[in-house]
Amino acid sequence: MSLLVFSLFTILVFSSSCCSATRFQHQHRYMQKKITLDLPSKIGINYGRRGNNLPSPYQSINFIKSIKAGHVKLYDADPESLTLLSQTNLYVTITVPNHLITSLSTNQTTAEDWVQTNIIPYYPQTHIRFVLVGNEILSVEERRNITANVVPAMRKIVTSLRAHGIHNIKVGTALDMDSLRSSFPPSNSTFREDIAEPLMLPLLKFLNGTNSYFFINLQPYFRWSRNPMNTSLDYALFQGNSTYTDPQTGLVYRNLLDQMLDSVIFAMTKLGYPHIRIAISETGWPNSGDIDETGANVLNAATYNRNLIKKMTAIPPIGTPARPGLAIPTFVFSLFDEDQKSGSGTQRHYGILHPDGTPIYDIDFTGEKPLTGFNPLPKPTNNVPYKGIVWCVPVVGASEAQLEEALRMACGRSNTTCAALAPGRECYEPVSVYWHASYAVSSYWAEFRTENVRCYFNGLARMTTVNPGNDRCKFPGVTL
Repeated sequence: MSLLVFSLFTILVFSSSCCSATRFQHQHRYMQKKITLDLPSKIGINYGRRGNNLPSPYQSINFIKSIKAGHVKLYDADPESLTLLSQTNLYVTITVPNHLITSLSTNQTTAEDWVQTNIIPYYPQTHIRFVLVGNEILSVEERRNITANVVPAMRKIVTSLRAHGIHNIKVGTALDMDSLRSSFPPSNSTFREDIAEPLMLPLLKFLNGTNSYFFINLQPYFRWSRNPMNTSLDYALFQGNSTYTDPQTGLVYRNLLDQMLDSVIFAMTKLGYPHIRIAISETGWPNSGDIDETGANVLNAATYNRNLIKKMTAIPPIGTPARPGLAIPTFVFSLFDEDQKSGSGTQRHYGILHPDGTPIYDIDFTGEKPLTGFNPLPKPTNNVPYKGIVWCVPVVGASEAQLEEALRMACGRSNTTCAALAPGRECYEPVSVYWHASYAVSSYWAEFRTENVRCYFNGLARMTTVNPGNDRCKFPGVTL
């Protein structure tokens, strides 16, 4: 789907297809009655721990209680966290790591051992409600093997749970929007052809048979930021008056999240499963990012999450245009910034709290505080794409050993990357590890950025708009 096509979602469409909308709503009326909710409407929080400056589980769980979240999702089954959570009223979701899926799928004894280790010692004192088998399995390198085994692993875990008389823990898996071949307009959405039969049909059959949820990770930020000048930021942040009318159903959308949710619902319907409940396992907005990541700032993050919580805690529930009036369990992403995550800068800046528990921005997880009741935040300067030259340089405080590592990494792939650092060449002097590493990472990033190389180098580099070179040595940069 081209960016040009996608950008149409921001256009105000005055649809004359009210009749088709009425037919669609009538078709799904009994579906709305059938789908029930066994969770409170409180918002959940994702608690990830991929950082070197994060507080202990004890402190973190106290922070989660202080923000009045109703549910916490773990990316593992950490024993300390599960023990501490037994002393709270929080509902808990635990995750089977991707690398365990294959072994769990092939042997019932292995699945039983996992349940005996990660659930039985804590349940029911710890209010475990969901087990997610894997997270975004389509994004991992060995996905072919994992996708074939995820549903068998889920079945074996359910078998073990039932053997212990446990019936109220639902089992699912968290997928990303990359599971869809198309998602615009929502009524045209389908799952990718390469996974529709081998993965999606067995998964949907399992979820339907166990009355579980289809968990989806939704990040409207990335959908919006692909083309920020041709799409509406307000539409992505649940504000403003922009709408989009689906030409096939006549359903009117007032925000990007609903549009993405209904895309999943229509894709499930086309495979014969229109009634499966849906839950949002991750959604949020980055509070910061790299220079080329437009719109990643504190004000937008606060606006998105505040409006999200208002929508998802509304009584009666709002639902989506395709499923009006239905509550959607939702987990905000995430509790902390996680500085050891790889990828672009936004990946490390989704947190709502600093490591000491103070808020990056004020937020009310109960949804009771009026949106006008929050203190004003600084006006952002990056809601439009940056235009100019950007360089990549080492982070402040990098040690000499780390700089040598970055230098080796940058110069080891291509003979041309560091050619200017050879003795007698224009960038050889001053002869220092910092100078040579600075040139090397900027040159490497400029040379390979089109191949999705980020200015990161395992946390050793950052972007800058200040030219690090001099009259003799011109550092390669990237023009945005």
